[in-house]
Amino acid sequence: MTKLLESNVNSASEADIIIIGFPDESKSDAVRKGTKKAPEFVRRAYNDKQYFGEVGKKVPILAMSGSMKKNIYDLGNSRRSNIKRLVSHTYCSGKIPIIIGGDHSLTSIVLRSIKNSSGNKIGLLYFDAHPDFLSSISDFHGSVLFDSKDCIDFKRSMLIGIRAAEPEEMEMINKYHLDYVTPLEIIESGLSTISKRMISKCRSGSQIYLSIDLDCLDSGIAPGVSVPETAGLMPLDLIFLVKKACSNLPIVGLDLVEFCPDYDFNHNTANIAARILKEAMASIPIPNKKKNRNDTFRSDRY
Repeated sequence: MTKLLESNVNSASEADIIIIGFPDESKSDAVRKGTKKAPEFVRRAYNDKQYFGEVGKKVPILAMSGSMKKNIYDLGNSRRSNIKRLVSHTYCSGKIPIIIGGDHSLTSIVLRSIKNSSGNKIGLLYFDAHPDFLSSISDFHGSVLFDSKDCIDFKRSMLIGIRAAEPEEMEMINKYHLDYVTPLEIIESGLSTISKRMISKCRSGSQIYLSIDLDCLDSGIAPGVSVPETAGLMPLDLIFLVKKACSNLPIVGLDLVEFCPDYDFNHNTANIAARILKEAMASIPIPNKKKNRNDTFRSDRY
């Protein structure tokens, strides 16, 4: 299995950021299959496109802003049954879990794990073409928000990139007074205005989780997703908003999900995912001395 070249420490106990792959799509009903291959392909794209090859060595490409001078550990891949345990241990140790999926249902398990560990609801920034707020069906990648409703602080949450919603999902959005932004709204208001609205909405939350379904991007630019939709975000727009969130909000974890390598073209989607990963990591501030949230962390728990 490929591991990120950016992984620069030898154990999870030394890390500020822990990368975990969950190659699982068992809760997806999409016609397109293959998101279980995503962690491997994203890592390969990262190692290929986020480095220059010079005279037999790899030279890292710098992020556009922020710093990669932090301890990163690529834990490798794990099974769906391990998500709760790994995320809980990572969160409780004061480290940032970055998850590469897999289908979007993984986010429900992550949110519940963090909520159970902290005792508090979580603000959610959810980049997606779809609200994933179906209540008539549960425990699949289209019911993430409904399945996680007891874990989410909806007053400190926002959906961004929404453009393919079912009537039932809009009813749920209105019921829970969940703020959302469509790509058309981003064009009308401008990225700067939307980013300020996003930060204002989520800033007072004690913890914010960032979830990125790659189908929030326009399918003409990023075709390798399980449920593609046209009229989506451009890659730089998404990166800008992700960096603003990571640098200005109390991010406790993030994920990249729903990448389908078999439907990608010229590795476009994989390369975009790799760049999102780079820019997000660079923008997450790491305190010089991060205290454990409790005393449960031990390196052998990984």
